[in-house]
Amino acid sequence: MQVTLLGTGTSSGVPMIGCTCAVCRSVDYRDKRLRSSVHLAVDGQSIVIDTGPDFRQQMLRLGLQRLDAVVFTHEHKDHTAGLDEVRAFNFRQQEEIPIYGHGRVLNQLRTEFAYVFADKKYPGVPSIRTHEIDKEPFEAAGVRIIPIEVMHHRLPVFGFRVHNFTYLTDLNYISEEELEKVYGTQVLVLDALQRNDHISHFTLAQAVALVDRIRPELTFFTHISHKMGLHREVEKELPPNMHLGYDGLQLSL
Repeated sequence: MQVTLLGTGTSSGVPMIGCTCAVCRSVDYRDKRLRSSVHLAVDGQSIVIDTGPDFRQQMLRLGLQRLDAVVFTHEHKDHTAGLDEVRAFNFRQQEEIPIYGHGRVLNQLRTEFAYVFADKKYPGVPSIRTHEIDKEPFEAAGVRIIPIEVMHHRLPVFGFRVHNFTYLTDLNYISEEELEKVYGTQVLVLDALQRNDHISHFTLAQAVALVDRIRPELTFFTHISHKMGLHREVEKELPPNMHLGYDGLQLSL
C-alpha cells in the first residue's frame, strides 16, 4: 500500500494572497501547501480522499493515470470543489467514477454540482455513481474502508482507516467509541491546524496529546495553516515519531 499526501494545507493555508509572514515568503517546498487530500494505491486500486479546489493540480503533479473511487470526509468546499475534474478520468477510462460519502454530503454535492446529476446532462459533464455510507465499514473499488466519525465543531465528519493507515482531518473531538477504531494503526495522518485554540480544529498540542494516546508507529500532521510556523522549525519541536506532513510525501506500508 502506498499513501501520497496530495495536499496538507487549509483554506487559510499557504501561500496566502498579500501575506508577508515568514511561511508565505518561504522558499522551502514543504511550506507550500495545497488543500488537504490523500491518494491511496492499495490492493491494485487507486482511491482519492477528497477533491478540493486543487484537485486538478494535485492529479497532474502526481501523474495519476487511473482513478477507481473518490471518498469524501465532509461537504466543505475545501474538500469538494474539484469534483468536476473527475471528467478527465471518465474520458480516459470510459466509465463512471464511483463516489462515496455520507447522505448529507451527497445531497450537498447534488446541489453544488446540479448539472452533473441532471436528468438531461450536457455532453462532457462528469459521470459519477454515488454510494451513501454511514459509520459501518464499506468497500470502495473492492477495498475495505472503516469510517471513523469525528466532530468538526458541531459537524460530523468522517475519517477513514484502510488496513494499517488512518486519515483524520478536520476535527477537534473524537469519542472513545470511535477512537477504538484507530488503535493499532501503523501510520496516522491527523489534523493540526495551528498553535492557538480553534473552534473546529485540533491545535498542534492537542494533536500531539491524541497521538500519545493512540501510539501509532508514525504520525504526520495535516490541514496546516500558515500560522503554524516554518516546517523546519516546527519539526525540531516534535517527538521522533511525529512530523509535519508536506505535499507530495509518499509512504509505503
